[in-house]
Amino acid sequence: MDVLLYSVLFVASLAALLKASDWLISSAEEIGLSAGIPPFIIGVTIVAFGTSLPELATAVAAVLDGQSELVVSTVTGSNIANIALVLGLVAVYGNGITLEKNIWHSDMPYLWAATFLLFFALSDQSLDVFEALIFLGGIVIFLAYSFKPEEVEVEIIRRRAGWRPWFFLILGIVLVWFGADYTILAIKELSEIAGIPPKIIGLSAVSLGTSLPEIIVSLNAARKGKSSIAVGNVLGSNIFNSFVVMGIPALIGSLTIPTDIVTFYLPFMVALTLLFGITANNQRISRWEGWMLLLFYLYFIHYLVSH
Repeated sequence: MDVLLYSVLFVASLAALLKASDWLISSAEEIGLSAGIPPFIIGVTIVAFGTSLPELATAVAAVLDGQSELVVSTVTGSNIANIALVLGLVAVYGNGITLEKNIWHSDMPYLWAATFLLFFALSDQSLDVFEALIFLGGIVIFLAYSFKPEEVEVEIIRRRAGWRPWFFLILGIVLVWFGADYTILAIKELSEIAGIPPKIIGLSAVSLGTSLPEIIVSLNAARKGKSSIAVGNVLGSNIFNSFVVMGIPALIGSLTIPTDIVTFYLPFMVALTLLFGITANNQRISRWEGWMLLLFYLYFIHYLVSH
């Protein structure tokens, strides 16, 4: 009965977390458009960061609850899912992804820098306060670059945002926190009952569950022919995960970094990030490349289960 109870709590709290994130994303996007921010910039910042709020909320809740190994496992698993699963699904569903801008000259270097910085910082299985501050400095630099004047000087039709988006923005933030808190509680109890390390749940169930916003937003963007938002969403989300979702919890408490995260899962994430850049070098990710990314995600799940 305890397993059933906490399983229901996990599903319900994660569903509430995702719904609250959806409200927050929609509200932030509406407010951003009313401020005259271009769609790609919204995709790579507001939407990407909004869809990463579940990861941040669960990471902070995990540290406060003494389950800090969930932080790095959630970040690593989520970044892998974003590239292999989200981009793979979008490329297959949309018969390829055509990029409107050359991300090799803009956002891809920031993603690679965030990924390699995360890899080297965690290689000693620790993340101190100074390194966390470097991570947060990295996100400030990325945001400053994203909103530089030459990137936003395009004609945008502004629509005034009323009180509703602000209301749902605040409500979404509140519900995101409560959803994350109960999600961590359910994970803690289920891992103790089943004898499964919390990091395994973080790499699989939590990372996949918290990646659902990226999947939904990206597939909807692909269906509407806005592939730049889908790719921008993955780019911004992974940068946000590496810099902020790792950086803020490290300022709150000490993080536990399991050995196999450093020896396999982080290198696997780095390899996928490099592959993402290689496949996008001609401003197009083909359908067969999407299938290849999905095969990598299947291998990741197989390795996780078998080990």
